Amino acid sequence: MSAVAASAAVMLLSLPAQAEDWRGWNIHPPGYPNTEALEAFAESVTERTEGRVTVQVYNNGVLGDQPDAIEQTRSGALDFANFNMGPMGPIVKETNVLSLPFLFSSIEHMHEVMDGEIGQQFADALAEKNLIALSWFDSGARSLYNTERPVHTPEDMQGLKIRVMNNDLYVEMIEALGGNATPMAYGEVYQALKTGVLDGAENNYPSFESSNHYEAADYYSLTEHLIIPECLCIAKASWEALSPEDQEIVREEAIKASELQRQLWVEGSQESRQIVLDAGIEINEVEDKAAFQEKMEPVYSAFIEENPDLESLIDAIRNSN
Repeated sequence: MSAVAASAAVMLLSLPAQAEDWRGWNIHPPGYPNTEALEAFAESVTERTEGRVTVQVYNNGVLGDQPDAIEQTRSGALDFANFNMGPMGPIVKETNVLSLPFLFSSIEHMHEVMDGEIGQQFADALAEKNLIALSWFDSGARSLYNTERPVHTPEDMQGLKIRVMNNDLYVEMIEALGGNATPMAYGEVYQALKTGVLDGAENNYPSFESSNHYEAADYYSLTEHLIIPECLCIAKASWEALSPEDQEIVREEAIKASELQRQLWVEGSQESRQIVLDAGIEINEVEDKAAFQEKMEPVYSAFIEENPDLESLIDAIRNSN
């Protein structure tokens, strides 16, 4: 080998491996708990891998809506994302279980389930569709709010026109309680509440407050009927391109991001609750959630009839508390 060739070989070997430039999808705006957690994840992974992986988060859904982003992440066109499990069902049918009403008894119960062996079953199902779920984010508990009266019992739901997300499970849930379910785009709900097209809707404290729905609906009842987790998911192709050392770093930082997001979510929820209280909203606890849960049995029966292979997963979650 000539001296020139030898020198070139030494220089080539001394160069660092080419950096991976990761792009991450996020539907939320700057300052939102999920955004803050994802930004911290990006900064820490970039720093701890010493630039072997450089990470950037794209907020406000600028890279597409969630269905598009799911497909882009599955194909490796995006490297990671924060996905809600609600719209994941058409791709990963196991995640439909997480949209069953009153599945979890509390947010803490959801955390315990998703951080444990049962959560790993959902992660395994996502992995089969090229999504590596490294940690689970919070999205609060969705409760009912309306313009007419507090909801203490299922009977208080009779005849109320309630907006729901476009999912048959949510329609069946409201109808089983005696209400009239109305699927509607989120952006149309405020005006519909103001004009009486809707009597109510359902969501968590931060959304109830930030959407200004509290200006139209005076009653917020803590049914906590839906507690749907979210994932920090990595594209399988991006994950497998990492060294074992960098995989461990990314996994550790994803778990830290989840811990931060949950903390910020609690703080943000408390702030939003205080804002709506100060505005004069009447908030009531629901003392007997069992009465609501009993009304859900036909919803569960129909779901299990269509998905008999998921019954054991449902039972595992319901019996874990």
